[in-house]
Amino acid sequence: MIDVMDGGFFTTVQDGGRSGYRHAGVPVGGAMDAWAYRLANALVGNEGDEAVLEATMAGPTLRFHVETVIAVCGGDFPCTLNGRPLPLWKPAIVRPGDVLKIGVCRAGWRAYIAVAGGIAVPPVMGSRSTYVPARLGGLSGRPLQPGDVLPTGAACRHRVAKPLRWGLARSASRYIGGKTKTVRAVPGPEYGEFTPESRRQFFAARYEVTPQSDRIGYRLFGPALALGREREMVSEAVVFGTVQVPASGQPIVLMADSQTTGGYPRIAQVAAADLPVLAQARPGDCVQFQPIAPEEAARLYIEQQQRLGRWVATIRRQWGENSEND
Repeated sequence: MIDVMDGGFFTTVQDGGRSGYRHAGVPVGGAMDAWAYRLANALVGNEGDEAVLEATMAGPTLRFHVETVIAVCGGDFPCTLNGRPLPLWKPAIVRPGDVLKIGVCRAGWRAYIAVAGGIAVPPVMGSRSTYVPARLGGLSGRPLQPGDVLPTGAACRHRVAKPLRWGLARSASRYIGGKTKTVRAVPGPEYGEFTPESRRQFFAARYEVTPQSDRIGYRLFGPALALGREREMVSEAVVFGTVQVPASGQPIVLMADSQTTGGYPRIAQVAAADLPVLAQARPGDCVQFQPIAPEEAARLYIEQQQRLGRWVATIRRQWGENSEND
């Protein structure tokens, strides 16, 4: 078990998401940054889709009652274990009584705290992910609070007794980037209905991430976008990364917990390969959209998944060698 001493700014239980319920209006949700989520799980020896903690802006303080292995991946968060610095992107043993403290992020916006065996809250609709708008999944469907107790799954003995002696190179976190995030996007279904000037501005201007941004959507501020003529839309399908333009003309990028349908024109769709980059954008950062063709977006995603697969396979080989040498 893990005691929550401080829940941080907004920390929730997340896994790979809740598939198969979009027809009922339930979004997939899950970890916003799938890259950091997958690697954090691999580093502690988990096999795949175990639940982790996703921390936003400022992380939690946790006291462990079990001996286990942890890893923290994602944005640049200061972390300490019993007051001593704990490196990111590297597994570490914790023992009963140890206290992990994750501070305020210095770059990026989200951290993923993985535990060997995963966070073992009960699954809801096949997922342990927290969907706060419907108070679904996770721990009572809400962010962590002081006094909460998190159950953990069973971990293989070698994962605790002999964790990896190395972590990931800094190249694993280079996608965090600086204040301006370059995000590739495919023109959306209603792209051609915007004025020529709006189409030019969308891909030429920088849009600032506003404080009114969350797991449902990023509200951006920049040059207003306008349709060539007014029209009423029926609700159409939207997904993680869809860029909608409401009457204000200020674009909204839908994120992991967004609704499944929407009635605003869709000017673009962010390439799936760049969703982890977008997930680490913080209020005050700027987003620069770069146009690409659908075929290019598909190729980028395949390459990213292959690269991620190689990282995970390398880590699992190390765990296998550890097991053989026990």
